[in-house]
Amino acid sequence: MTAHRFRIGFDIGGTFTDFILADAQTGQIRLHKCLTTPADPSIGALEGLAEITEAAGITLSSVGEILNGTTLVTNAIIERNGASLGLITTRGFRDLLEMGTEQRYDIYDLFLQYPKPLVPRRYRLEVSERMDRDGRVVTPLDAAQVEAAAETLRDAGVQAAAICFLHGYRNSAHERAAAAIVARVAPGLAVSVSCDVVAELWEYQRCVTTCANAYVQPLMDRYVTRLEHELWARGFRGALRLMHSAGGLVSPATARAFPIRLLESGPAGGALATALFGARAGYKDVISFDMGGTTAKACLIENGRASIAPMMEAGRVHRFKKGSGLPIKAPVIDMIEIGAGGGSIAVIDEVGLLRVGPKSAGADPGPACYGRGGTQPTVTDANLVLGWYDPGFFLGGRMTLDAAAAERAVAGVGAQIGLSALDAAWGIAKVVTESMAAAARVHMVEKGRDPRRYAMVGFGGAGPAYAAMVARALGVAEVIVPPASGAASALGFLVAPLSFDQVRSMPVRLDAGFDAAAVNALLSALEAEGRAMLAEAGVPDEDVTVERQADMRLVGQIHEIAVPLPEGTIGDASLAAIHDAFTQSYTQRYTALPPNAAVEAISFRLRVAGREPQLALRQAGADAAGGAKQKGTRRCFFGEGFFDASVWDRYALEAGDRIPGPAIVEEREATTVIPPGDVLTVDAVGNLRIAVASAPLADAIVTPCMPIETAMARIEADPIALEIMWARLVNVVEEMWLTVCRTAFSLIISEAQDFACELLDPTGETLAHSPRAMPVFNLTVQ
Repeated sequence: MTAHRFRIGFDIGGTFTDFILADAQTGQIRLHKCLTTPADPSIGALEGLAEITEAAGITLSSVGEILNGTTLVTNAIIERNGASLGLITTRGFRDLLEMGTEQRYDIYDLFLQYPKPLVPRRYRLEVSERMDRDGRVVTPLDAAQVEAAAETLRDAGVQAAAICFLHGYRNSAHERAAAAIVARVAPGLAVSVSCDVVAELWEYQRCVTTCANAYVQPLMDRYVTRLEHELWARGFRGALRLMHSAGGLVSPATARAFPIRLLESGPAGGALATALFGARAGYKDVISFDMGGTTAKACLIENGRASIAPMMEAGRVHRFKKGSGLPIKAPVIDMIEIGAGGGSIAVIDEVGLLRVGPKSAGADPGPACYGRGGTQPTVTDANLVLGWYDPGFFLGGRMTLDAAAAERAVAGVGAQIGLSALDAAWGIAKVVTESMAAAARVHMVEKGRDPRRYAMVGFGGAGPAYAAMVARALGVAEVIVPPASGAASALGFLVAPLSFDQVRSMPVRLDAGFDAAAVNALLSALEAEGRAMLAEAGVPDEDVTVERQADMRLVGQIHEIAVPLPEGTIGDASLAAIHDAFTQSYTQRYTALPPNAAVEAISFRLRVAGREPQLALRQAGADAAGGAKQKGTRRCFFGEGFFDASVWDRYALEAGDRIPGPAIVEEREATTVIPPGDVLTVDAVGNLRIAVASAPLADAIVTPCMPIETAMARIEADPIALEIMWARLVNVVEEMWLTVCRTAFSLIISEAQDFACELLDPTGETLAHSPRAMPVFNLTVQ
């Protein structure tokens, strides 16, 4: 047994911490799941590591690599428990953090709230200096003012400082000089400079991101230091890596320097696992559907890879309202939070509609059925009432669910709208399904994709239970539930390469005679920096691959599209290929390209990566194979009534097995639900593949030939149907709104968003109106 035979990936989520132990010699993987310890997530993580190694009959000294994804950064920003923070910025710009942009994420809310700045105003200090947009010095840096600012922050007991100067991304001299002064005057401060954290234009977003990085630096340093110390004390002598948001691994040193890059580390692992599972099923293009205990996320995998987005949000005031959080300019796998998780709480809102989420019961106290003091109804409670879960087999029997407590909790919310516990549970399931499908549909339309052309990979603790229903709502014909579906994010860590993504803004119009020398010099500098970082992490230079992109747009627009750049030196001869790639990406999203439109590049991106580890999987839990396949039957509710659903042991199923729905397939970490009409088969690599039947017409809330009076009566009499119909209409308007906003040449539309999209009936009455649009426009269409 060698030290590198075993590798462990673990993902600390909001409700559960998931573990995967991979044996490179046999190809076997072992799964483990335990409740997260919110007060100190490392406690549960270390306990889980001890349990999974003990179950495998090994010790940590036999493990060559441990890979960690964590919600530490996300939670710190949401809960505001990061470091006390100061900001040193260009004179006149201290209030940039509060001014933000012109955009209102909810135009109807007269008391709109935005997230509070991470830096109190008294600790936002200004100094004299100025660069112009091309990086030329307008006002020299006043070193004495920087020294005075550093002394002020030091004497106030501030723990970290962010340095962000106007146009610092074009010329870093002033920021680096200021950082050197702060390090000399206040050596105990953790310092983040914008030219290192995010060298891009958009001053507000750049400043917020730099502050967020500094805010969590001390916290990440303590977490990594403790984890390293505790692992060493337990005999671990291998390499510790952390997952970053763009789907790669970084060393502890890089995680300490750029902790904001770890904001979405867990979900990134899920996207990598989806690509792996899709390839094993014969698909390069799939939809990732990850539903855990707290949230559900969707991601599009094309040509075997997830795309990388340049920005995300953190600490939203309203969880599902885009624009209500802090804009973080950091590379992240392009995914969207589409809905609730198993622990999300169901409530009746102020107008009598059933809502699910965004509040979650989490791990403590958890859903009512956990028996840990929770009393509010959650998605997990509804699943138990519907008969989908076996209360004695949750986590493979390690945890028993309280069915009576679940029914009491669900009955309580149902009584508020005149529904029985059973009907309320089905309502919760339907609302969750429709909201997730609607959000996923908008995400795909925004990218110019039709969900009906893809298969779906469902995973996460709750994903296999809802994947088939969400797929039906999207028009997706096949669902793949892979082995290890209950801990797929942790599995994704095991196939992630060491990598780092960098970006620099340098606007350049891509016409003949453009400054190719400056572009090539910038790309060379980014590549050299990236290779140096990987070399420090132990990656041989010959194993490094490089990918280059440019953020491009039509001159006059403000929304860019990432376009791959050709290999080699960029010059006039490259323009045709670059323009063709941009045209293809633009028309795929927006159908047509305006004639004779000029094109410009705003930022240049470069990703360096080491080799991708190879993972030969054997079906998790295969040791249980050979037993009875069918465990029995269970009465399950699916809307139209109760069914005697067959219940199956996943570990005993074999390639070629065919199971018609309704059916339940159980494994230790997840339960797969096959609704009536769907058919499950097992493929050669252990995937559960569900052929999803089309939704029957009888399931429609209203039909095209139905009299309007009847349709209105049906909708108004059913609060669940009303919520679903309203979500569908708003979804159509949102698709219109996104396309108009992203293709506009006027800042009034693209930046101020002073426009509206309406959906009208034949008489001109408004059916749906974008919640992000100005209501005054309603009068112009009457």
